Amino acid sequence: MKKVRKLYASPNGDRWYLVFEPPAEVFVRHEANAASGGAVTHLEIAEFLSIGRGPEQQELLRLIGTIVSDHTGQP
Repeated sequence: MKKVRKLYASPNGDRWYLVFEPPAEVFVRHEANAASGGAVTHLEIAEFLSIGRGPEQQELLRLIGTIVSDHTGQP
């Protein structure tokens, strides 16, 4: 079953989602705001993290950190 989690919504209306499509595809979907044409793009995780250090990348890193903490038992 496909799972989608919202990562970030910018003040200008852009939205980023973390998407898991079984059996093992994980990527970031970016939905541009209407003023930018509303294009939807899919980015590999490494590519997404390499294009900047904006709040959307920071939120993905925070999410990854929570998953790692949950599995190691450390805060």
